[in-house]
Amino acid sequence: MNKVMLGWREWVALPDLGIQAIKAKIDSGARSSALHTFDLERFSEDGVQKVRFAIHPFQHDNIRVKYCIANLIDERNVTDSGGHTELRPVISTTLFLGGIHRTIEMTLCNRETMKFRMLLGRTAMHGQFTIDPEHAYLLGKPQIISQK
Repeated sequence: MNKVMLGWREWVALPDLGIQAIKAKIDSGARSSALHTFDLERFSEDGVQKVRFAIHPFQHDNIRVKYCIANLIDERNVTDSGGHTELRPVISTTLFLGGIHRTIEMTLCNRETMKFRMLLGRTAMHGQFTIDPEHAYLLGKPQIISQK
């Protein structure tokens, strides 16, 4: 199987959340993927557990806000790179990256002190990618084709 080459950071799209392009750090050392969120609220709609949250989709921009709603599929304890464990909500969403689209699980957390709003962990890569740590943005901005 030919693997898609990624740089250490890439543009990705999360169309289920209405995010056409967001910079993500590609991190094979992280098991799970994470998205920076704030104003998170859990609620139920027709018996389905959901989360409503806000994000700042653009790096270094705390003015523009995107509001999202997603099904809450789980809550898991995640240990961050500093060794701190926290219970995080988990959602399922579509990822577009390098011409590949797939459904991935993503944890929601506060990444305010991190450089990237999103971290793409190894379980989301499903062995289809190789990472070149010397390069960035090898795939360019995603070209979104609506599935709906």
